[in-house]
Amino acid sequence: MIRDRGNIKWQGMMLPEHVVELRRWMDGESYTERPELNEWDLQLIQEEFELADKKKCETLVKTWANGLIIHHQGIVEDIDLQSNVVILDNPFGVKRIQVSEVFSVQVVN
Repeated sequence: MIRDRGNIKWQGMMLPEHVVELRRWMDGESYTERPELNEWDLQLIQEEFELADKKKCETLVKTWANGLIIHHQGIVEDIDLQSNVVILDNPFGVKRIQVSEVFSVQVVN
């Protein structure tokens, strides 16, 4: 049976430049393209936001920012048309979400 040091043996071979490039490569692998929305999708998002605002029920909002899809859940408190922001209240505090980043809205309850 071979008893060498395994990964410890090769750990010294990783230069800082290699680590930086590996991290950049891994970030590139997890990048997702921005979902394309047509007019029907935008209309559906608007209707779901209005319904969630009237009912004050739990809502799941998906946003896209810098290649990442982020899930937000909470109660829609207000829709600010001046600054194009949806104010979402969740147990951790109030969150302001830009409408331009939203690509999916679903009323949970």
